[in-house]
Amino acid sequence: MSEDRKLLEPMATVVSIALRTLLALLTAGLVFSVIHGSWGSVSACVTDDSASSSTAPSGFLPENGAQVGSVPRYCAENPDAHLRLLDELGTLPSTLLLISGLFLLHRLLQGAARDGVHTVRTASRFRRLGWWLLLGSLAVEIVEDNARAALLAELAKTADFTAVAWLDMWSTPYLAVLTGLGLLTFARITRAGASMREDLQGVV
Repeated sequence: MSEDRKLLEPMATVVSIALRTLLALLTAGLVFSVIHGSWGSVSACVTDDSASSSTAPSGFLPENGAQVGSVPRYCAENPDAHLRLLDELGTLPSTLLLISGLFLLHRLLQGAARDGVHTVRTASRFRRLGWWLLLGSLAVEIVEDNARAALLAELAKTADFTAVAWLDMWSTPYLAVLTGLGLLTFARITRAGASMREDLQGVV
């Protein structure tokens, strides 16, 4: 399968290095948190994008014909465990999705190099990664937006934790969704190629 292994470069090497680097950084962060007896950031902050204002904040001087808007950002200087948890849930799921996605991609590339690109196993790994990105990105967006909306409700007197507040935070992960759909399509193409390859081998 040396030819298949060559086809997967330099992607396989880049993914392997990126995955190892992220895991090393995550491990170092966990060790640092344990040693210092703390986790997360020292402050919990959230931006209320729905409350943007055209009033120019002091200290910002736009050019003629330009305007400066302001968006409120609320921060708790000494957050308790509840606020810090909400703050972490506003960003941590994306990091976990990135690492897990890189892990599945690494497994996909390793398996393709070992078993071959045009195989049923490779098609199955394509499908697994595609569904993971498609459903995972939507789940991550839901969790993070709910966490940010809940944190905003805790820090701003004018904000409530409602469905409307959650929708104001919503940002559709178009790229991840399209990538997931693309991988599902490649899974079908790879499976079709594997079937054609088996048929040709049977004929020969």
